[in-house]
Amino acid sequence: MDEVLKIIKNDPWLEPYADAINGRHQHAIEKEKELTGKKTLSDFATGHLYYGLHRTDKGWVFREWAPNATAIYLIGDFNDWKEEPAFKLKRLRNSGNWEITLPAKAIKHLQLYKLKVYWKGGEGERIPAWANRVVQDEQTKIFSAQVWEPAKPYKFKKKVFVPNVAPLMIYECHIGMSQDAEKVGTYNEFRENILPRIAQDGYNCIQIMAIQEHPYYGSFGYHVSSFFAPSSRFGTPDELKQLIDTAHQMGIAVIMDIVHSHAVKNEVEGLGNFAGDPCQYFYQGDRREHPAWDSLCFDYGKNEVIHFLLSNCKYWLEEFHFDGFRFDGVTSMLYYSHGLGEAFCNYGDYFNGHQDDNAICYLTLANKLIHAVNPRAITIAEEVSGMPGLAAPFLDGGYGFDYRMAMNIPDYWIKIIKERRDEDWKPSSLFWEVTNRRKDEKTISYCESHDQALVGDKTIIFRLIDADMYWHFKKGDENDVVHRGIALHKMIRLLTASTINGGYLNFMGNEFGHPEWIDFPREGNGWSYKYARRQWNLVDNKELCYHWLGDFDSAMVHLLESVKNIQKSDVVEIWHNDGDQILAYRRKDLIFVFNFHPTQSFTDYGFLVPRGAYDVVLNTDNKAFGGFGNTDDTIRHFTCADPLYAKDKKEWLKLYIPARSAVVLKRVKS
Repeated sequence: MDEVLKIIKNDPWLEPYADAINGRHQHAIEKEKELTGKKTLSDFATGHLYYGLHRTDKGWVFREWAPNATAIYLIGDFNDWKEEPAFKLKRLRNSGNWEITLPAKAIKHLQLYKLKVYWKGGEGERIPAWANRVVQDEQTKIFSAQVWEPAKPYKFKKKVFVPNVAPLMIYECHIGMSQDAEKVGTYNEFRENILPRIAQDGYNCIQIMAIQEHPYYGSFGYHVSSFFAPSSRFGTPDELKQLIDTAHQMGIAVIMDIVHSHAVKNEVEGLGNFAGDPCQYFYQGDRREHPAWDSLCFDYGKNEVIHFLLSNCKYWLEEFHFDGFRFDGVTSMLYYSHGLGEAFCNYGDYFNGHQDDNAICYLTLANKLIHAVNPRAITIAEEVSGMPGLAAPFLDGGYGFDYRMAMNIPDYWIKIIKERRDEDWKPSSLFWEVTNRRKDEKTISYCESHDQALVGDKTIIFRLIDADMYWHFKKGDENDVVHRGIALHKMIRLLTASTINGGYLNFMGNEFGHPEWIDFPREGNGWSYKYARRQWNLVDNKELCYHWLGDFDSAMVHLLESVKNIQKSDVVEIWHNDGDQILAYRRKDLIFVFNFHPTQSFTDYGFLVPRGAYDVVLNTDNKAFGGFGNTDDTIRHFTCADPLYAKDKKEWLKLYIPARSAVVLKRVKS
């Protein structure tokens, strides 16, 4: 039990809750034993190899878990969608499983199929829960499962890939809206057109949204119907594999946004009422429906559901070579309230009995499984409550995530941009916010993700500049509003990215200040794709200001990646003065200096730093990044001796710091 208490040793404030922490830890250990017996967790999580449609030496086998069913038929274009005795499944003895074996010629690649399920008092067509390919008819809009058994399946060229997490620089993206054209983009187009951009910009990881099949495109992929099927609206499974393989060849890791926090309500396409039992996969009573998301909540206490979800994790890792997952909606899973209306002001709020121990157990086992399948896999929790131990190792008493999203940071930037005059921005508060985290848990810092780009919200660039982006974003035509927005956009990103203790995330296009919001085709906008795309032509046009922001972001990412394991180094504050609005801090041999004052520049502003010579390696005020070029960055800066600080081996570094700018200096090796 000593190991379990390690997260408490790291944080004495957790001591009163030791019983709860140990209880959750033991729950996971006991549940794993119950599920696996003498097997491993990885052996257990192989449902995708048993259920669903599979080719065998003799033909085909199909299995489904449907304990409430009374009869099931396989129907499709191979039998004219009719219920025939030859395609009737048999219930396996003493189980809720159904099975059918078919000769090889009975069905073939690309044919469509569904299940016709009967139960007491009802019947209905269903897409198999374990289907690995689901397509939609363009005319009827009806979804069907599709046989996916190509004669020459895709073979990965890159057999072994090791993600670079020193530091992890994530480019969050969406395949469908990744193209300039007003349409749904494809896996192939993303591979050909967007991956090279990401590699050139220096990001070493992509986080792909909306991979799991979802009936409504506008749900951004968060209302999943078929958990094992990569969305066919972007292309084929093999094209997704080729995209991932190509990314790996470029040195880019690929993680997916996995949705295990809820499921779409749909019954014909989804799991909502699979065999006449609305709670086959979901909680009973009031806990079945999510009050805010119009969706259904998995029953994490049911072993078959744990089997389904754990197998889903292993499937994406092994079949598609994903390098890990960003788990969506973790807060919603952790609490009976889904975190709605709760403030989480003290540690007692995490251990007051309002937590779903079943969900906590599932997340712990999921992390354990993922890292057993691939020890280098990356897991990230999207979690807003601040649950302690979420990103701490399982052996220490944590839930085993590698990282948690630093969701406080984007909220903070929005708050101060909306509510504070520039003159009232306090560097001490800014620095505290971007470094406020648990010492034993790694985080992914970000200024904004897709959340801040959706209709009803605003990106940082739009909050800063708004309509002037339409009229004054041509180079040479900038007004004061644009100059301010460009300067702060760079400073906000640099402060956020340079203080990471794990990784940094940017949403596709935000690096160059993509204008406008994201609005998927819907009835309210005439089913338009105008706002569900990325306008790369803007950043490519050297006559517009966008390329300045894109060029700065790339320079920033490359600089941070050039310092191996910068995320593990101490962030040492050198100086802050809220009156001057000056902030300076050090990481290894880099010095970061910010002047957030909107009008006041400073001459010979001094800081105590390790003695030596320093070169400017990045400057937001550089003309190449849309700045004013008020400093000569070719000058080498030497520290000035002071006998008072000789014993500390520190000397004065004196700089000219223009208003509303930031500079990074690197100590020259002697």
